[in-house]
Amino acid sequence: MPLITEPNLNEPGKRYFQTFSPGDDFYEALIETHQGLSDEQSLAVNARLVLLLANHIGDISVLREAMAIARKPFDN
Repeated sequence: MPLITEPNLNEPGKRYFQTFSPGDDFYEALIETHQGLSDEQSLAVNARLVLLLANHIGDISVLREAMAIARKPFDN
């Protein structure tokens, strides 16, 4: 299964009128998840979130592709 890099966020049963709205909803939820946490706690939440979502995806080749794409801007 190839990595989906085009916008692919939605919430079942919710109707969106703008294509960016589901992404905005996700970003808002992500920011709320970190509210009131220290920097150390926030980093730990991010790490746990990555591991939970990686487990949910389950396809190692997709995860490797995602990691390579995420790292690419920092490679020289």
